[in-house]
Amino acid sequence: MDTSESTPAPDAEETDPGPRPVRRGWRRWAMDTRPLRRPAYRRLWSSTIVTAVGSQLTAVAVPKQIYDITGSSAWVGYASLAGLVPMVLFALWGGAVADTVDRRKLLLVTNSGIAVTSVLFWIQAVSGLDSVAVLMVLLAAQQAFFGLNSPARNASIARLVPAEELAAANALGSTVMQTGLVAGPLLAGALIPVIGLPELYLLDAVALCVTLWAVFRLPALPPSASATARRAGLREIAEGFRYISLHKVLLLSFLADVIAMVFGMPRALFPQLAAQTYASYGEGLALGLLFAAIPIGAVLGGLFSGTFSRARRHGWMVIGAVVVWGASIAGFGLSRSLWVAVAFLACAGVADMVSMVFRGAILLSAATDEMRGRMQGVFTVVVAGGPRLADVLHGTAGAAFGPRAAVAGGGLLVVVLMLGLAVAMPALRRYRI
Repeated sequence: MDTSESTPAPDAEETDPGPRPVRRGWRRWAMDTRPLRRPAYRRLWSSTIVTAVGSQLTAVAVPKQIYDITGSSAWVGYASLAGLVPMVLFALWGGAVADTVDRRKLLLVTNSGIAVTSVLFWIQAVSGLDSVAVLMVLLAAQQAFFGLNSPARNASIARLVPAEELAAANALGSTVMQTGLVAGPLLAGALIPVIGLPELYLLDAVALCVTLWAVFRLPALPPSASATARRAGLREIAEGFRYISLHKVLLLSFLADVIAMVFGMPRALFPQLAAQTYASYGEGLALGLLFAAIPIGAVLGGLFSGTFSRARRHGWMVIGAVVVWGASIAGFGLSRSLWVAVAFLACAGVADMVSMVFRGAILLSAATDEMRGRMQGVFTVVVAGGPRLADVLHGTAGAAFGPRAAVAGGGLLVVVLMLGLAVAMPALRRYRI
């Protein structure tokens, strides 16, 4: 790999925090917070704290409201699909847009759009409209804005911190997002009986206003000089895919995530496992623990991610993390004890955090700035689409072979495929900063 591709961004913050002090003892394991010493990154990260929880309030409220209206889980599934399609399409286009405009301005526009849809969600809920069609249209619009927003947000990180802090910055952001996945649904469940479901939408809208203020205070993030004359169209999207095909380390980082998520994400089988394998522990308790275990493990991995900043062989970190993920999922599938199963899932969550951090760092350091938006657009599609494909695959395999066999087999397949990919394609093994 050409080391010129991973040099620090020239505009990576207006103040240099200086060399990092040597950490000793347990502090060397604690999360590396150097990126927070850079004001611009701190503003972007602080906005993520608010939206990580706020967005989960809407994520809980929409399916709850649809189920209350229809009494059908099938309609909840259709709504998920209604949100996925526009998110995928607009993430790809949004990546191209992020490479041709000021990313700060794009973040302001898209965050405003998300906030407006949250207000509209609140209006339809308090008016008692009870229309699934309206909910699905609003969800599609909100996910379209999210698709436009995510590539710009992620691509901006490399302009705010230098290359040696990208892993730490990704760990900080990923830890916050995973914390939101745990705290957000718990908060929603506690608030619905107290303030009612419509107010969850309003709280999300208020949180987005805080995000807008933080983004407003970011420095300008204009495109490179060569990108200003381009338009964000199909040609630019196709150029992004060609760029991936010509840079093997980028392609392999995407393939690693596809392998891990498509073959190794067993969440579609959690309800069946809770009702059958772990029924003696209480179905409700078992289901809650199964869904919470991976995010909790990811949060713990983020809190003790201090060693990430010292790692230079990012490719090996991704390979090792995906292998550990697969082995942990296989162990989960073979476990008859709920507590052992939760421990394996938590271990998988730690591995997922490591993989997420270093795949993100590779995308930001190996791609040029004029391509980062499109790389992040594809990244958004892979992250969102992989688990949904896994739901179909594991649901089908679980019905055919039983849930435990499907989970264990998927985990072992992840290990075999990842090791095979690492042997056959050395570019990922060799990549370092």
